[in-house]
Amino acid sequence: MPGPIQESIEAALLETFSPAVLQVINESHMHSVPPGSESHFKVIVVSEAFADQRMVGRHRAVNSALRAQLDAGLHALSIQAMTPAQWTERGGVVPDSPPCGGGDKHG
Repeated sequence: MPGPIQESIEAALLETFSPAVLQVINESHMHSVPPGSESHFKVIVVSEAFADQRMVGRHRAVNSALRAQLDAGLHALSIQAMTPAQWTERGGVVPDSPPCGGGDKHG
């Protein structure tokens, strides 16, 4: 069940980009954080809004849409932002996130 931060990320991205595909994945469990944390997310946003934008512009747009969450303490955000044509070309597949390289602070 998604937590309040995940839900607010989903709502902001839905409102801003009207995505054809939206996945918000809580990857906090892959990091040195307490159980139930909502600090590390991967977002997959597929939208026509990204047409004619380079990757940097797309990432800036997503970061801007999630400014409130970032200001409230969202620690890490992995962004996969693409057009529907790019999503189709990739067969709906995005790379897995790498394992956490941080230290063990909570266990």
